[in-house]
Amino acid sequence: MTATLPPVGAERGPRRWPLLGNLPAFARDPLAFFESLRDDYGDWVPWALGPRRNVLLSRPEHAGELLGAVEGSFVPAELGWAFRQLLGNGVVVAKGEDWRRKRALVQPAVRPRQVRAYAATMVECADALARGWREGERIDVHREMAGLTQRIAVRTLFGSDAAGREEPISAAMATAQRELGAEFRGLTLFLPPWVQTRGRRRMRAAVAVLDREIKHVVREHEAASAAGEERDDLLGRLLAARDESGAPLSRKELRDESITLYIGGHETTSTTLTWAWQLLSGAPDARARLTEELDRVLGGRLPTHDDYPRLVWTQQIVKEALRIYPPIWLLSAVATRGATIGGREVPAGTLVWTSPWSVHRDPRWFPEPLAFRPERWDADAAPPAAEHAWFPFGGGPRACLGARFALVEAALVLAVLGQRFHLDTGSERAKVFPGLTLQPVGPVPAVLRASGI
Repeated sequence: MTATLPPVGAERGPRRWPLLGNLPAFARDPLAFFESLRDDYGDWVPWALGPRRNVLLSRPEHAGELLGAVEGSFVPAELGWAFRQLLGNGVVVAKGEDWRRKRALVQPAVRPRQVRAYAATMVECADALARGWREGERIDVHREMAGLTQRIAVRTLFGSDAAGREEPISAAMATAQRELGAEFRGLTLFLPPWVQTRGRRRMRAAVAVLDREIKHVVREHEAASAAGEERDDLLGRLLAARDESGAPLSRKELRDESITLYIGGHETTSTTLTWAWQLLSGAPDARARLTEELDRVLGGRLPTHDDYPRLVWTQQIVKEALRIYPPIWLLSAVATRGATIGGREVPAGTLVWTSPWSVHRDPRWFPEPLAFRPERWDADAAPPAAEHAWFPFGGGPRACLGARFALVEAALVLAVLGQRFHLDTGSERAKVFPGLTLQPVGPVPAVLRASGI
């Protein structure tokens, strides 16, 4: 049963600055800000991002209700100039009939059957990385995981056409990530599109690089298709997709969906793997259980997609890393006329937020929430107190299309690398930067140890 919400006018919220609202506190540390709203004011908290009315929801059932009502009594929120520059009008941003058309075109490319076909590439790329590592070597875990997932994303999305083009794509995406996070947390969020700051100029330059690289690959795919060559990558499937009227995706739509899938297949998985290795480094019992499972299930061979269901503990490690460090840390929607949450009317135009970071770290749903305990997800463990207490991929009709891809990729990469190495990062956890995804601040250094040590 859903919790009783406060009557209209009875809720409390933080003190606001004139015009700025709660922007200073939000910009200083948005993660801590949302936790403080939850702890100090409750599960339904009014606050202000600039002059606009906002509400933060912190109960899982309310979050689930919000996400389930998007494209109904709620619509996706506009998240600023930089966000739109990067994602264009892709399936994450599109609304209404346009969104339904694009989802129908994109979804077949990432269904479980297609993910199975990409699993071999995931394993091959991870194996190549492991073969280049040496015991005792010092590495930056985040850099290594970003490079690995980028190679996987480029190969599964663009095929071999993008070989040698990974570096400019990666550098441009890193710049876009930084600038998007900076704009979202600052006054630039409220500036009209024609105002050009230094950050916006850097963003434009990064997007121009991405546009150029994707255009190059699309042209090569089209030339191959004209020559009768069939491509079994994501871009090839997008090029072949047709809507109900028989129309393909336009060049601009191909660009937008390629960026969206790249972020889903690279940015989110690289950070998940980085946090997973760091959490394992501080949990020797969990690491030992991983070694035992890999030895038992794989017996020294490389994993395949068929092994994924049997890598139960590996999957639980991924799930627990996603709980503590959800890459997508904030979700929002705008109320339309007639919108309600928990039976309470939400005024039209209200921007409603929910934060996987805050909900996942709430001790009401996960005792000792900062503790890394993959055993929380054991089959015989007590379930969380609420159905939507874990939602790193969102939920409802607009749940992340690439969730299956990301979960399989993370588990298979952990299996390949974990067979050979323990990544010793020490017990101290890196600080986090909430940009487009939840990134570690700076390098995450580690020493490579032989697995089992």
